[in-house]
Amino acid sequence: MRKVSILRSFRKIYQSIVDIPIKEGTILNNRYEVLSVIGTGSYGIVYLCNDLKSKENRVVKQLRPSKRRNKKEVELFQSETSVLHTLNHKNMPILYEGFSNNEYFFYAMSFIEGDNLEDQIFISKKTFNEKESLLILDQLLELVEYLHKNGIYHQDLRIPNILLNNNEPFLIDFGLSKQRVSFDAFQSPPSFSHNKQEGILEMKQQDYYDLGEILLYLLYTTYSSKNKKALPWTEELSLEKGTVYLLKRLLRIKEPYSNISEISADLHAALKAKEKVH
Repeated sequence: MRKVSILRSFRKIYQSIVDIPIKEGTILNNRYEVLSVIGTGSYGIVYLCNDLKSKENRVVKQLRPSKRRNKKEVELFQSETSVLHTLNHKNMPILYEGFSNNEYFFYAMSFIEGDNLEDQIFISKKTFNEKESLLILDQLLELVEYLHKNGIYHQDLRIPNILLNNNEPFLIDFGLSKQRVSFDAFQSPPSFSHNKQEGILEMKQQDYYDLGEILLYLLYTTYSSKNKKALPWTEELSLEKGTVYLLKRLLRIKEPYSNISEISADLHAALKAKEKVH
């Protein structure tokens, strides 16, 4: 354990020395002028840039310098670029190009206006009632359905990765996304085909579970704790039966959902019930 702890300490020191953000005013790929750092993740640094060619704001993501010699990390970064290249949705980033400079890896994408849900909830103290929360989920479900139909599974649906602009959600950060690899079932052993389908279902249900957690975050924005003792959400939140049922299946407390259509049906039933009450 002590050896592991020492290695982690050395790694952190190394990263603090090597992973210094690029200075403001630096021109990347003879095109993107760095304006500011707008985010840092476990393996990337994200910059707001001025595109000198189009005169528009762009986002440039850089693979952390400390990871550029790690083959696995480079492959993950390239995989994210590949996923972005396949996207064609107004509520998701547009990839413009990938490029490298002295073995440093980057890609440029569109800049999306908006603050992420995490900041809106915890900094701006924005609240969402039950109906508003369900409506946000409905929009997110449409984005997830688009991804799944295109063989993409986000696997990191969290409130920091959702931007909100005029109550319309935009999905970002595809660093952990997985793409379905096409295969010919007729040329594959039955066991391989079965395992493949099981893996796809597992990835779908991970995205569904994450949607359930996002819904919980939204619902808790209007909750005021009266008890010192923390209670389960089923006791703390006063929700319509349909919303409780939806959450329990998303969070795998009850039988988990196997497809988007099932979720959509229960979501719209919950919305309808909410409208009847009011």
